[in-house]
Amino acid sequence: MSKSVNKVILIGNLGKDPEVKYTPSGMAVAKFSLATNDRFKDKEGNWQDRTEWHNLVAFQRTAEIVGEYLKKGRTVYIEGKLQTSSWDDKETGAKKYKTEIIVNELVLLGGGQRGDNANAGTGGGSDHESATGGGRSKGASAGGSMDQRPHESAAEITDEDIPF
Repeated sequence: MSKSVNKVILIGNLGKDPEVKYTPSGMAVAKFSLATNDRFKDKEGNWQDRTEWHNLVAFQRTAEIVGEYLKKGRTVYIEGKLQTSSWDDKETGAKKYKTEIIVNELVLLGGGQRGDNANAGTGGGSDHESATGGGRSKGASAGGSMDQRPHESAAEITDEDIPF
């Protein structure tokens, strides 16, 4: 069987404040919506904007970060996977479907509501658990999306620091 890929990468703005709840076992679960925008030219050559809304779910430490640092309008970078669930409607008996993005990576972008820097509250990443519940997220090492950022303690970046 060939390998398959289920990966979603989004940069967008929160549509409303996240909703964080806890399971009976104490695991945090955050649900929130993210808007992404697309700009295109229509047949007449006029620019049109289209907004797509995405439903996201974060678990464990990621959910706690979402609840603490994300507010309506905040810009975030998200990596995750699509997951579809189904159920039978109690009233009609019809099969219903819901597709959500399960968040694995989260990077806070832009200014925070409280004047925080772009990565405040993300921690060092070493204890950041993945949305599926086990171990560390990939961003805690190789990509570094949850690592401490160099600008927090390093000097200003100059043209000589840019490799191209």
